[in-house]
Amino acid sequence: MRLIVTGATGFIGTALTRRLLEQGHELTLFTRGSPPDASTGSKKWLHWTPGTLREWDAALEGVDGVINLAGEPIAAKKWTAAQRRRIEKSRIDATYSLVQACAKAKQKPKVFISASAVGYYGPRNDELITEQSSAGNDFLGQLCSAWEAEAFKAAELGIRVICPRIGIVLGRGGGALTKMAAPFKYFVGGTLGSGKQWMSWIHLEDVVGLINRFLDDRAFQGAVNTTAPNPVRNDDFCAALAKVLNRPCWARVPAFALKLALGDLADMLLTGQRVIPAAAEKFGYRFRYRDLEPALQACQPL
Repeated sequence: MRLIVTGATGFIGTALTRRLLEQGHELTLFTRGSPPDASTGSKKWLHWTPGTLREWDAALEGVDGVINLAGEPIAAKKWTAAQRRRIEKSRIDATYSLVQACAKAKQKPKVFISASAVGYYGPRNDELITEQSSAGNDFLGQLCSAWEAEAFKAAELGIRVICPRIGIVLGRGGGALTKMAAPFKYFVGGTLGSGKQWMSWIHLEDVVGLINRFLDDRAFQGAVNTTAPNPVRNDDFCAALAKVLNRPCWARVPAFALKLALGDLADMLLTGQRVIPAAAEKFGYRFRYRDLEPALQACQPL
């Protein structure tokens, strides 16, 4: 297949493009900066500026699919007003631009995969959440709702649209797990706040596997929870991580300390969602990692 990928230098994008190239797909990778490596026969880099339509939009003519992973990292910085705007613009402007480019193409893509997140659902306590659950009213809930709304405009063009609502991605060499593991390595790891908040996680291998499945399985469309079947509470996650790292789990971080340090960003860490991948299970996707401890073991060394 001929595919466009944005966000190809990110944690998910790097693993996904590697797999797609191994499978023989022809990729055009959009980047806002300098390409990290050289173009090859099956891979080429193209500079783009989300929010504008210039030379890059012609690249969508005749491609089979678009995979949109572009976006400012959610947890990289404190959520100041300026940072919130950067997070919003990086996602919504990029998605809007890609859909506009799809509209201009005479031969349109068959599939448009545009990332979203389980933050769509907002804080939900112990509620068991499927793709049919409503959006939250908090910052992340409203962000993901607007982000997906831009992506679903591609459906009006006759394009099959999938928005994977991605959980906490576990993998070797980057992502959230590297930050979560750091305190444990220095013997000061522990739970956050009450420790009772749910964590909907997924191994990187299964994120890549599901996106691969979305490309050619027409059963998938709309929102798809991209999480493992067995979410866990924060205290259980931390206990499993401590076990895998052979470290203690004792230094509970009080909620007030997180809020002082991180502001509104702390709410994302202190609340959570108990998300299950109802659509993926219904359509027969076989998870490589269904349970947390084997997934964490597969991420070693951290």
